[in-house]
Amino acid sequence: MAEERIKTFKEFWPYYLAEHRRPLCRVLHFVGTSGFLAAFVAGLIYLPQPTLLAFGLVAFANGMAGRYIEPIRPARRLTAVTALAAMAIAPQVFIPGIVWAYGCAWVGHFKVENNRPATFDYPAWSLIGDFRMYGMMTLGHLWSGDSVATGEA
Repeated sequence: MAEERIKTFKEFWPYYLAEHRRPLCRVLHFVGTSGFLAAFVAGLIYLPQPTLLAFGLVAFANGMAGRYIEPIRPARRLTAVTALAAMAIAPQVFIPGIVWAYGCAWVGHFKVENNRPATFDYPAWSLIGDFRMYGMMTLGHLWSGDSVATGEA
C-alpha cells in the first residue's frame, strides 16, 4: 500500500517539525542555512549581477513548484533544474553554500535524528520549511524541543 502524500504546506509543516525534534538537529540546520546565506551575501558583494539572476530563477521556480506542481513528482525535477541553473550562473556562490547547508542538515538527520531528510520526498516544501524554521529560530523560537507539534511559540 502506497503512503499517502501530503498535499498542502499546512499539512507538511507539523511533519517537517517532527522530523527535526532534537535541538542539535535544529542547530545544525541553523548553522547550515547561515553558511548558505553568508555565501549568498558574499556573492552579492563580489558577483552582484549573476547572483541576483540566479536568486531570481530560484525564487521563481520554487514559487511555481509550490503553487502548481508540488503535489506531484515533477517538483523534484524542477528543483534540481533550478539548482543546476543557479550553480551554472554563479557557481562560486551556490556550490559551496549548498554543500555546506545540506552537509550540516544531513548530519543532523542521519547522525542525530536517525531519519531520512524530508528533502527527498518534498524538495520545494522542505526548502520553504527550512527557511521558515530558520526564521523562527532567528526570532528565538524552536531552540528547544518545545512547540514541536505546531512550531508556534
